[in-house]
Amino acid sequence: MLSMGMTPAHWTFVLVVVAIILAMAFRRGVIILSILGIVALGFQSVNAGTGAVDRTIFAVQSVFKAMLMSGTQLFDIVLLIALMLAMLRSLQAQGVDEMMVAPLRKFMVGPWSAFFVIGAAMYIASVFFWPSPAVALIGTVLIPVAARVGLPAMGAAVAMNIAGHGMALSADPVIQAATRISASAANLPSSAVMPYTSLFSTILGVVAFAVAALLLHRDMRKGRLEEGPAISISVSVVVTAGAPPVPGRFSRLLAFCVPLVLLGVGALMIYRAVFTPDKAIYGSDATALLGGTAVGLLILASLAHEGHRALEGIVIHLTEGFLFAIRIFAPVIPIVAFFLLGDPKHAITVLGDGTPGYLMDVGRIVGESIEGNTTLLAFGILLIGMLSGVEGSGFSGLPLTGALSAALAGVSPENVAILAGAGQIASVWVGGGTIIPWSGVCAVAGIAGVSPEELARRNLIPVFLGLLTVGIVAALMLE
Repeated sequence: MLSMGMTPAHWTFVLVVVAIILAMAFRRGVIILSILGIVALGFQSVNAGTGAVDRTIFAVQSVFKAMLMSGTQLFDIVLLIALMLAMLRSLQAQGVDEMMVAPLRKFMVGPWSAFFVIGAAMYIASVFFWPSPAVALIGTVLIPVAARVGLPAMGAAVAMNIAGHGMALSADPVIQAATRISASAANLPSSAVMPYTSLFSTILGVVAFAVAALLLHRDMRKGRLEEGPAISISVSVVVTAGAPPVPGRFSRLLAFCVPLVLLGVGALMIYRAVFTPDKAIYGSDATALLGGTAVGLLILASLAHEGHRALEGIVIHLTEGFLFAIRIFAPVIPIVAFFLLGDPKHAITVLGDGTPGYLMDVGRIVGESIEGNTTLLAFGILLIGMLSGVEGSGFSGLPLTGALSAALAGVSPENVAILAGAGQIASVWVGGGTIIPWSGVCAVAGIAGVSPEELARRNLIPVFLGLLTVGIVAALMLE
């Protein structure tokens, strides 16, 4: 049945997708495979010409065009992350980041209050600054306090990891980078996918936090984890690799105003999404609002710290922000470029008129053979998301899960959004990540002074039980 309506180019696309999944499962890079896939599709295009030379020229040009299209789709997210990081670096230069978090210490009166305060703080910081910078922000200030009130370093690491690289990064409700990639690959607006990523991330997070807390309580009671000594973390090494920042005269004011402004922007977006949907701020509009706010705060923070020298000094912070953003998205752009060719709208842009939607056609054929089997659909997309996350990025699998969701869900946009949301959650929780030692687990383990392998093992049962719950919920929603 799969051979019906399949051309050699369709089979090429399928083989490349299979090769990418296998490479991810064995923790190998997939960029070269993605580029070779674009070349192969370009060479077979009906618009490539007749001779071998013309086809080769067209195929080589297709690589650049596809990556340009991919980069254009993602640049606003790259820009937003760069601006947010630039703002954070400016705040760190004057010690504002520590001041913002310090008031949370008074809520940490015991191990379990510390566990949940660290988780909440990590989540809030991660949705605005992303988990990697938030690890240094939260860890250097709160982990030593948590250790003094009896929470083992491993407990603090679990809370940070699940809240930041799990819940916050997978739902990504403010920056919306992950959702934009999934929605673009699924040919849907971000607003269609966002409710499901938020729902699934919350379900998984609640289950994971509850199970992790129970396991921690058991092991602390049996003496398997140490509760006492404070963790020695050098802020100068972890955060700035230099002398600790000297607070400026406006640092306290910034420490109060910056979180207030950012939380106000987040509250506005949530309020409109819930109470005035016709004015809801999603996708590129949300990106623009948050990005413009970040620019304003960056300028104010730079002027407050450097005065007139901020006219030149701001360049350093912007450069640091862009370097961070490019490091994240550089590996993703070629992969997104290949999977966007699976959709006819994007394929025509690169390969010209008459180009079919390779993945959409294959998905339609496969979808007809498993029509009505919602359990297979839900758990299948979760499994693919988990496999795609094994390579340790989390984001590189989103084009795959988004495109497959559109291909397999049939004509229902709601079902496409449900599957895309579930696939995104699985890919980011695994690869972003919480159970892969070579992912975001390393950053959290490093700041907490624990073994990345041990942290990944401790997260394994809570996260898998959470994913199982998400699969059941997704299957019921697809009915």
